[in-house]
Amino acid sequence: MRSPNLSTIDPTEDRVAGKGPNVTERRIVVGVEGSGYARAALIWAIEEAHHRSAVVDVVTCYSPTYVPAAPDLGYVPLNSLDLLTEVEKMQGDVIESAVEATNHPDVEIRRVVKKGRAADTLMTAAEGADMLVVGNRGRGGFAGLRLGSVSQSIAHHSPCPLVIVRTGLADD
Repeated sequence: MRSPNLSTIDPTEDRVAGKGPNVTERRIVVGVEGSGYARAALIWAIEEAHHRSAVVDVVTCYSPTYVPAAPDLGYVPLNSLDLLTEVEKMQGDVIESAVEATNHPDVEIRRVVKKGRAADTLMTAAEGADMLVVGNRGRGGFAGLRLGSVSQSIAHHSPCPLVIVRTGLADD
């Protein structure tokens, strides 16, 4: 099994690489939420990053889950640390699977996990990127849709070129 070249970043930081202070690195941002569609998008992004000599920022978003408490207390959040741990594990599993499916373990993959709405978080992370890559749909409940709500929103508001991957690799 190949080990991916991983690091964790803050997508709000400025990133400059190359030989001078004005040379910006090539960067592909890909949204991953654990579905087969997201895995297919990540595989596509890794292949493209290899050809462009770009890094891949894998962005995963999550929202805290609230559960009913005692009648007078309303709703309380589940343990956020447990949720974050599960999200990070899922992201790592998808990255490992995608890297194994490609022939490019040399592509640098940076992990980003942020709390927030997926479309907004992905578009913020994609500012200044060479491209944003997403699957055509995620884990939402309307299986017949060609585009999920996140892909649809990003299609109208992406701050950079957008690739929506639709493929038979999606197994869910």
